[in-house]
Amino acid sequence: MTNAGNTLLVLKLDNVAAPVNTPVASRPSPPTLSIFHLFTMMDGKAWGWMFLPLCMVALAGRGSQSSFAEGACDHYVDITYLESAVAKGAVCLDGSAPAYHFSPGFGTGVNNWLVHLEGGGWCNDVSSCLFRKSTCLGSSKAMDKQAQFSGILSKDQQCNPDFYNWNKVKVRYCDGSSFTGDVEEVDPATNLHYRGQRIFAAVMKDLLSRGMNRAQYALLSGCSAGGLASMLHCDSFRSLLPSEAKVKCLADAGFFIDVMSIDGKESIKSFYNGVVTLHGSAKNLPQSCTSTMNPNACFFPQYMAWRLQTPLFILNPAYDSWQISNILVPYSADPSGTWNACKTDIRQCNPSQLEMLQRFRTYFLQAIEGLGSSSSRGLFINSCFVHCQSEDQRTWLWQDSTVLGSTQIGKAVGDWYYDRNAFQKIDCAYPCNPTCPL
Repeated sequence: MTNAGNTLLVLKLDNVAAPVNTPVASRPSPPTLSIFHLFTMMDGKAWGWMFLPLCMVALAGRGSQSSFAEGACDHYVDITYLESAVAKGAVCLDGSAPAYHFSPGFGTGVNNWLVHLEGGGWCNDVSSCLFRKSTCLGSSKAMDKQAQFSGILSKDQQCNPDFYNWNKVKVRYCDGSSFTGDVEEVDPATNLHYRGQRIFAAVMKDLLSRGMNRAQYALLSGCSAGGLASMLHCDSFRSLLPSEAKVKCLADAGFFIDVMSIDGKESIKSFYNGVVTLHGSAKNLPQSCTSTMNPNACFFPQYMAWRLQTPLFILNPAYDSWQISNILVPYSADPSGTWNACKTDIRQCNPSQLEMLQRFRTYFLQAIEGLGSSSSRGLFINSCFVHCQSEDQRTWLWQDSTVLGSTQIGKAVGDWYYDRNAFQKIDCAYPCNPTCPL
């Protein structure tokens, strides 16, 4: 397997201006808008990479051309508060109990488990963590009492044929460190708790007691910051389950790359350094990486993921709308908003901006190449301008879903998981794929 190396990806800029402040959902009329991209400005300061799921579920039309009845793929699952974890210090930023949503398996899936880690960015300093503390990304008190399960979480066989009857868990994200933090001390002035690693451990222990210790098949998945977490915890998740179980991991839109922003600054590297330091994450990152590299670098998948022993599937657009809006062109690189239109709709990008996006794709694919070519690695890298595709039914498995080689995402992941096909496909450059959402 090839080592990607500790290489910072640099985009050379030729008098190209920069983008916006609000990454928005790219998919038209999706079945659910349960995730909202928000880049917050407070007192003129960019409060760094906040990817906030709405604490309320918003519904939108599915499109009249769909062959599925509206809402047929979705169901709502009540929240479970893990109060027993509080005594162990496994708590959200505000000290409240961690939480998850559990949909029990049935039929042949009663001993199969899909654990999905919620996304929602990170906080890298006290100010940004205080902001999150009062939201559903920092407190279980602010979370919805129900979650909509769709896409990979659907229990409808037509909508999710390979995982429909599994036990399915959505772990809520309220720590701001991709479930890696563990700092014992709590500053009474802020009452902030950095305990993401403890939350992950407590939830896994609870799920094991609910039957996951008898798992025959298991998949750890996640979206965005949760997709990153699914890689960071992949091997440790494997170690918790029976040795004879088939265990794999899926990272959806979690392959964040180490690349300079358009103003030539190492914005995302600096930000991740802050996350790892503030949350005390270094000791909880994969030792296969931290034993040979600076722990801060191990927060980047390109330096960490190739070392994982557990089979891993990377689902990611090469033009990840969130990465382009917050890593390539953060607000600090474009305070005047020159890139605003481009960042919300790739069709609005001018030629020089499109050239920059093509360079970003090139560097993204170079980072992906570092994973190696093992058949245990699955790849679905499309050329769409989106972010997170496994929880949305119309991107997961829908009549008009995006395809690579005539294969939809839901089928590609299922084929790879069950070893029916070692799916490794990378799309051509934008705008070549007509199945991408407009």
